Amino acid sequence: MLTIAGAQAEKLVAEKILNLRGLKCPLPALRVRKALTGSKAGDMLIAECTDPLTAIDIPNLLRETGDTMVSSAREGDVLVFHIRKS
Repeated sequence: MLTIAGAQAEKLVAEKILNLRGLKCPLPALRVRKALTGSKAGDMLIAECTDPLTAIDIPNLLRETGDTMVSSAREGDVLVFHIRKS
């Protein structure tokens, strides 16, 4: 059993990687929305997508949900979004 006291306990956040490669619109955005719904404030979600439309869909989703895009990058054919749950 791990016990962490004080401010350190408050800083613990979860990081979840979603492999959304091969999924087409609107599935990547729907899966990100579902993952965010089950997340706590401060949690980090990393979405890996191959559908080029996610470059539009994911930022639009975050405008609706109020969550934060920490970064987005293209790694070859894969779009990677780092999202912080607000």
